[in-house]
Amino acid sequence: MLRVSLIIPAYNEQERIADCLRNAIIQTVPAHEILVVDNKSTDNTVQEVERVMEQYPDAPVRLLHQNAEQGLVPTRNFGFDHATGDVLGRFDADCMLRPDWVEQVSALFEHNPQAMGATGPVTYYDMPAKQFSLRSDDSVRRHTFRAEHNEVLLFGSNMAIRATAWQQIRTSVCRDEADIMHEDIDLSLHLLSADLATVYSKHMVCSISARRMDTSFSSFIAYMKRFKHTFKAHPDHRRKRKSEHVLIAAYPALHTLYPLYRKYLDHMDINPAERMWMRERINFDIDDQWFD
Repeated sequence: MLRVSLIIPAYNEQERIADCLRNAIIQTVPAHEILVVDNKSTDNTVQEVERVMEQYPDAPVRLLHQNAEQGLVPTRNFGFDHATGDVLGRFDADCMLRPDWVEQVSALFEHNPQAMGATGPVTYYDMPAKQFSLRSDDSVRRHTFRAEHNEVLLFGSNMAIRATAWQQIRTSVCRDEADIMHEDIDLSLHLLSADLATVYSKHMVCSISARRMDTSFSSFIAYMKRFKHTFKAHPDHRRKRKSEHVLIAAYPALHTLYPLYRKYLDHMDINPAERMWMRERINFDIDDQWFD
């Protein structure tokens, strides 16, 4: 079985990093390593990571520090460069992996030697109707989150890349000093430019926070414009459909619902990230081996 490294860039993520790490640790197949790359956090992110490492002393969690410069791209690259697995999984510090994520990713790359990058659908753990959300996201990513010849674009909150593919493109990915691009799409287009195949798997499931919807409309639109900026930086690539149109259409409803649902969760004293995959962990019958 291929070894899967998990890379988690983190900046001021004290609220969710512990839940994120527990979901990464308690998997049907353990990760080869879990690298948290702190990028000069000013809150208690580092202390939260250290607390989880003390709680799970046998888990392969390592805390790295990328202090040379502020930014997601250099922090991601730092993590990728320090990883030692055959496959590099990358997601955000507020994401919760499904309990079989590592198993699914390892099998995907092992059974498909041509696959150099992979991604899958997501749902929101801090919103209602999670199964509907997952089906909707799966449909969007299958039909619109594509480049010109229907090539799969990777989603940074739920993606993996073969280590050999990263070594091939690591010096060519855009640095994006202006911070106006989607780093995951940029990486995808560099893979495609190098004739490295990207694939989609509905079994590679992750849950994310809907906190992006809790921003102002102008801020959300500015974030959506990153699609345009990224493709503008890659004039050799085009796309037939624009995923941001779907997201912009969904913004009003999600923007209204998110704070209301968060109030409900707070009133009921529910940690949505902690309970997200509880039923699946029971169904998978995972032994919490790290407590032994």
